[in-house]
Amino acid sequence: MNLIAQIEAEQIAALGKEIPDFKAGDTIRVGYKVTEGTRSRVQMYEGVCIGRKNGKGIAGSFTVRKISFGEGVERVFPLYSTNIESIEVVRRGRVRRSKLYYLRSRRGKSARIAEVTNYKPKANA
Repeated sequence: MNLIAQIEAEQIAALGKEIPDFKAGDTIRVGYKVTEGTRSRVQMYEGVCIGRKNGKGIAGSFTVRKISFGEGVERVFPLYSTNIESIEVVRRGRVRRSKLYYLRSRRGKSARIAEVTNYKPKANA
């Protein structure tokens, strides 16, 4: 293991966060800490993950897209952000590509993603 990967692994271990195994096409629920004035609360943001960047590394991020009041809204979350309280996989999607940007131009039934019913988690490598 090279030096950069080793330092990155130490940083991830120091954070102590448990990131579930998810990919593009999965519907996920992200608990994000929102500070309003002096009060802080956790706001749930649920939508389809349309892409991940930089893999499982410390600089990794993922994009979540949801439809809010008939308008498509996308949000990019850093994977190891201190503001992320939790990441929960709601349903697994069956897709054949890693970036689902084509969903931006789709509406209604054509924007549906088939669900995976026989999902098996990967063994930790």
